[in-house]
Amino acid sequence: MIKILCVGKIKEGYLQDLINDYLKRISKYHKIEIIELKDDSNYLKETSNLLEHIKKTDYNIALDIKGKMVTSEEFASIIDKTFLTNSTITFIIGGSLGLNDEIKSKCQQIISFSHLTFPHGLFRGILLEQIYRSFKILNNEAYHK
Repeated sequence: MIKILCVGKIKEGYLQDLINDYLKRISKYHKIEIIELKDDSNYLKETSNLLEHIKKTDYNIALDIKGKMVTSEEFASIIDKTFLTNSTITFIIGGSLGLNDEIKSKCQQIISFSHLTFPHGLFRGILLEQIYRSFKILNNEAYHK
């Protein structure tokens, strides 16, 4: 199972359409779930809410601007190798203030998709597209290039 743990609701219809499209595409390869937590102006409460949903039994990957940059092929390899020993990968996307060190310490990896800052809804779509791309790469299917 792939879980995406994130903060905030998607308000824009076009982003929700993008997200739903990739969820449908990914579901042909693997079970996927989005856990959407309330955006809270209190950073400590937001952190606490995220920590409640982070399972020690999952392979947790923080998505953070200061994380390690990877290519699409490397990202696919991370997914492939992780599923050899773990049944669940949880990707964690923080709120507007990002993820604090306590959350990052609960993660086996910290990955960055860019040094740029993205709106959360758009980044959720980018993450889903990269997960879909990973399955296409791993199955040697046309799409990647």
